[in-house]
Formats: sequence, structure tokens, C-alpha cells
Amino acid sequence: MSERITAVKGMNDIAPPQSAHWEWLEARVRALLQRYGYRNIRTPIVEPLALFVRGLGEVTDIVEKEMYAFEDRLNGEQLALRPEGTAGVVRAVVEHALLYDGPKRFYYMGPMFRHERPQRGRYRQFHQIGVEALGLAGPEADVELITLAADLWQELGVQDVTLELNTLGQPAERAAHRQALIAYFEQHRDQLDEDARRRLYTNPLRILDTKNPAMQALVEGAPRLLDHLGAASRAHFDAVCALLDAQGIAYRVNPRLVRGLDYYHHTVFEFVTTSLGAQGTVCAGGRYDGLVAELGGKPAPGVGWAMGVERLLALLEAQQRLPAPPVPDAYAIVPDEAAWPRVLPALRALRAAGLQVLMHARTADGLAGMKAQFKKADASGARYALIFGADELAQGMVAVKPLRAEPGGAITEQVRRPLDEAAQWASELLSPSIS
Repeated sequence: MSERITAVKGMNDIAPPQSAHWEWLEARVRALLQRYGYRNIRTPIVEPLALFVRGLGEVTDIVEKEMYAFEDRLNGEQLALRPEGTAGVVRAVVEHALLYDGPKRFYYMGPMFRHERPQRGRYRQFHQIGVEALGLAGPEADVELITLAADLWQELGVQDVTLELNTLGQPAERAAHRQALIAYFEQHRDQLDEDARRRLYTNPLRILDTKNPAMQALVEGAPRLLDHLGAASRAHFDAVCALLDAQGIAYRVNPRLVRGLDYYHHTVFEFVTTSLGAQGTVCAGGRYDGLVAELGGKPAPGVGWAMGVERLLALLEAQQRLPAPPVPDAYAIVPDEAAWPRVLPALRALRAAGLQVLMHARTADGLAGMKAQFKKADASGARYALIFGADELAQGMVAVKPLRAEPGGAITEQVRRPLDEAAQWASELLSPSIS
């Protein structure tokens, strides 16, 4: 026997029945996004390394420690597996001049990659659903995206999700705050941990996001960005808060919410839960008005968010909000292999009419007997068994047997139906009652 090959650590297979939950969630999210006017965009998984270095920031954790970067063996080009979705969407918008005829609203779904220690809710290959609104500058666009996420929680029946909100102002205001932070933390250098010392002169804003309990009091006393905002930035943030208030969307202003990417300014936000332990952020985003120009385009505003699919599914599971796995409408029982020429056309017609039919077929051990096939049919969860026995086929018929007691079900006892009229009687198996 050959040596078994397993998946890369932190990169997981998703098989039934779990994959059905993914499909269900993606369909629900896609329908909501389309009602908001967002349209799908699909970008490559592999991008130029420079896209993320320039777009995310050279001293961010993602670029410094987490990105899968490599050299193309054919031409020496420096490439990376995408660690997030926004930079690739903006690159595509710039490359293809997608804003030439006005603002755009996009959404994406797909895998991202970060080289970090795998743990529950944090994997090396993980999946994101993200939205980006480009060309829209006002606070109403920020609020539209926040409202979209809030509506999703409502549609999914999710509880225990809280909105945290902050503003990072404009670049000049952030620069003034940065200097104030450096000066403050320099005075307390002896209280900084190793990570904070490393970030002191490269990205001091990230020190505010420390999870080290020993530094919490120090961080609480640090200068606040809110105190460095000019009139325009304050007005933008006040308008965001007022529009959220007008819709009854609750939030908490968190001055320590900074996000981990350099492209953010003005509004930033996170939806957090206490139901998942340390991995409590299920959706996060903000405004990034400078990113389009940073990636070579004509200056244009942008705002977006992303949510982790694995974390959201874990939250839905914890709150018992996931649907039962799908089951077939019918299970085809075929006791004789000579029946296939007549069985297959009938099943094809039933499926074309909208019926989900699981067909019993021969395994390596041969074709199972009737009793074993009925056990398989029952285990499948199917509502009906379609019995293609010799007596039925001799009369051009198939027996339809209910496998579940369903009050008001379409068929409550075993009946026969014509093989050549499968498309006509398929509706009986989908209907709540039969005449």
C-alpha cells in the first residue's frame, strides 16, 4: 500500500453533510446581497506580492508574518496567496477601469490564506464573504454596509452579536495621533511587552489592540484618536452614528478598535460575539478612501467588510441555527440489473421535473437485495421509495411507497404510476396533498 497523503495542516476538507451548511449559508447571503444591489466579482487566488505589501502595509502582521509568498519558478515573479479580499478587488477595479461609469458595489466569496498557528476559528486556509462599495464617499455608504450585516444576523436568526464602532480619521490626523502614541509609550517603555516594543516605531496604533492583560491599564491611558480629529472627520463619524440611531441599530464606540490593515481611515467597525471564545469577531470592515490611489488608480473612496465563513458557521452551530442536512425526495430501488434501460429514462424525467432522486446502484459487492436496498432508502431520509420490480415493469409501472408518516402528504399508501408519464406524476411527490 502506498503511503497515505493528508491535507496540509490548517487547510480543511469540507464534505457532506457540512458542505450543505456552506451552500445554505452562501445562498442566503447571496440573496440578501443582491437585494442590496451588490454584484459578484471573482479575483485570482494568486496575486503579485507587491499588491499586499503596498495595499495592506509593509509592517502589518499579515505582510510581516502570515502571508504565503513565493517566487514563480518560470519567470522569477514574486507572488502571494491572497490573505484577504479587498486589495484584489481594488486592483481589479483599477486594472479594468471599472469605475469609469460611476460607483460600483461588489461582493465576493472564496478562500484566503494566512500562515498562522491553526486553531478553532482560525485556519491557514479560511473562507471569507466580503462586500466593497467603491466611489461612494458619504457616511450613508458606511451605514448601508453595517445595516447589510445587521440584516444578515436577523435573517439567520443569530443572537449575541454586538457592533463596535470607531473612527481612524484622515491620514494627517492619524499621523498626529501616531506621534502622540509614540511619545506616550516611550515614557512607559518598561511596561511594554516584546510585541509592543517591536511595533512602537513602525505601527504604534496596533499596540492599542493588545490582548496582554498586563498592558490593559497602560493602553486605557493612551492618547485617543478621537481627540485628534478635525471638524470634517468628526462630522463624518457623527453622521454615521446618527444614521445608525435612526435605524435602531445598537453600537458601542470603542476607541481602541483600530483594525490591522494600513488602508483604513474614517469609519471602522466589528461585529463581535461572546459565543466563540477568543475568536469573537465574525465580521469587520471600514472605509479605505486612499487605497484606490495607492494601487495606481484615480483617487476614489471605498468602504467594505468581510466575514469569516468558518466562524459564522461555528456561531450558527453554537446557537443551533443550522438547518437539517438535505435529503432526497425519493430513493430508486432496482432489484434486477436488467431493469436499467427502463429505470434510467424514468429517473431522468423525474429529475428534470424537479424531483431529487437517489438511485441505488451496484457496488463492488454486486447489486444488493430488496431488503438491503430498503434499509438504504430509509437511511437516506427519502420521503418515498420508487420500486422498479419485475411485476411493475411488466405492466410499464413503478411502485411509489411512502417511507415517512407525513400528515397531509401527497401519497399515504403504496401506489403505482406509469413509467412513461413520470414527468406528469412527479408533482405528486412534491405536492402537500393528492387528489
